[in-house]
Amino acid sequence: MDIYSADHKIFRQAFVKFVEKELSPHIDEWEENQEIPRWVWQRMGELGYLCPWLEEKYGGSGTDFGFSAIINQELARAGVGIGIGLHSDIVAPYIWAYGTEQQKSEWLPACARGEKILALAMTEPQAGSDLQGIKATAVREGDQYIINGSKTFISNGIFADLIIVAVKTESPGLKNPKTISLIVVEDGTPGFTKGKKLQKLGMHSQDTAELYFENCRVPVSNRLGEAGEGFSYLMEKLQQERLIASLCSQGLAERMLEDAINYVKTREAFGQSIGKFQHNSFKIAEMATEVELGRVFVDNLVADHMAGQEVVARVSMAKYWIAEMANRVAYNCLQLYGGYGYMEEYPIARHYRDVRVHTIYAGTSEIMKLIIARKLGL
Repeated sequence: MDIYSADHKIFRQAFVKFVEKELSPHIDEWEENQEIPRWVWQRMGELGYLCPWLEEKYGGSGTDFGFSAIINQELARAGVGIGIGLHSDIVAPYIWAYGTEQQKSEWLPACARGEKILALAMTEPQAGSDLQGIKATAVREGDQYIINGSKTFISNGIFADLIIVAVKTESPGLKNPKTISLIVVEDGTPGFTKGKKLQKLGMHSQDTAELYFENCRVPVSNRLGEAGEGFSYLMEKLQQERLIASLCSQGLAERMLEDAINYVKTREAFGQSIGKFQHNSFKIAEMATEVELGRVFVDNLVADHMAGQEVVARVSMAKYWIAEMANRVAYNCLQLYGGYGYMEEYPIARHYRDVRVHTIYAGTSEIMKLIIARKLGL
């Protein structure tokens, strides 16, 4: 099926040209510096590539989710970190859906312009998949919340200007979803500090940090939505988050396969191109089949998500299966390159490292299987 309209296709062509001209030449530099500089965000905001789904009054273009799907896939194909999609299509929707008119008017236009970078702080040193086990607290004192605790593995954590923080606003010792609230903390707030960049196996250009809150005072007006409803808000938005993750895994799988096919056509051994050997051609055929299955599946989910359908079970299937598929593609593609695949000068080496976390972030493969099983009544 082809879910993309003529406007989508024209947009994709323009965006691919932008990526090739303005982003791809800098990726090695960003990998070395372990950050994507602010000018990238501002340039993407200037061109309307950040939060394009927002209404014009909030700085967006009022487009549908298909444009966001294209942006995330093409950024993944180029090897750009997940932070831009996280900002535009995972974190900003929380402010749009649960924020007051004042919050939306104050924060969203700056997010669309790339002037304020967003992050979402859920994970803690002792609470990853077990979100109800978080320890960070926010105690209300008059018209302020006093936040204490720490968060880890926070993407965009170093550069973020606005961080949505999941905290316990009551009964901190209880594992009760009704104790969790979401509060926006602005960079520079006294009592809020950012740790150093975390050193990761892959995704080096994606800044990742630990965040610390010590008697951090935040106005009650910075709370998103109702007190005690944070867990339900997170569950509501995880469908789109995991769809974005699936799109990124699919995009990277397509890029790795495309590069490998080009390589095996030109690399020779024993008097012929290595793509001519039956074992290698069969490996390519197997990967091409899996990549095609992933593409059809994720496109179908994008269409249903745009139509407002509930696809939690199927998006969990996609998130787990496509991420695992992309890891298989990475392994087999690198093997086709032989020793050259282990050299940093070839993108497959970086893709091989980067794709490993796709089975972990936004919900591990194991958690996805648990959700699927529950949806099946098991």
